Amino acid sequence: MEWYVVHTFSGYENSVKRALEERIKGKPVAEFFGEILVPSEQVTERRGKKAIKTNRKFFPGYIFVNMELTKESWHLVKNTPKVTGFLGGNTPRPVPAAEMARALGQTTPAVEEPVVLPDVTYNVGDHVRVKSGPFANFTGEVEDVDRDRRKVKMSVSIFGRPTPVTVDFAEVEPVAG
Repeated sequence: MEWYVVHTFSGYENSVKRALEERIKGKPVAEFFGEILVPSEQVTERRGKKAIKTNRKFFPGYIFVNMELTKESWHLVKNTPKVTGFLGGNTPRPVPAAEMARALGQTTPAVEEPVVLPDVTYNVGDHVRVKSGPFANFTGEVEDVDRDRRKVKMSVSIFGRPTPVTVDFAEVEPVAG
């Protein structure tokens, strides 16, 4: 079996994969098919203060099919809904092993490196300055420390009145006393 690239409607890669798997299941041509992959990688995006993990396709509109190319297997793939054809047209060529290994290396989950958090601890009564966010450049005194959530509650003076605000450890820095 060799890897072939199948062109699909963009945005329908996962539904084509499921449809192809359903069409193969229980058919005599099932022995000609191996793995079907949607080339994607998991990325962490920041939206505001939240880190959200999403899958990003790095070949939109394409899927990889590990198969033995026969007339029957070619027709089964080609006649799957939302498939426009093989890369290479009516006589597709398999993807060279070196290129496929590189593409598969991108799709295998990477080992996540532990996030190194700054080793700064704050104590009640410390004077700190806000570095970023809506309260940037305000200084105040730490009133409470939540080490688990890495937040400090502090009191800043807004329009001459003490106002409590809660900020991340990463958003504040100690004020030299």
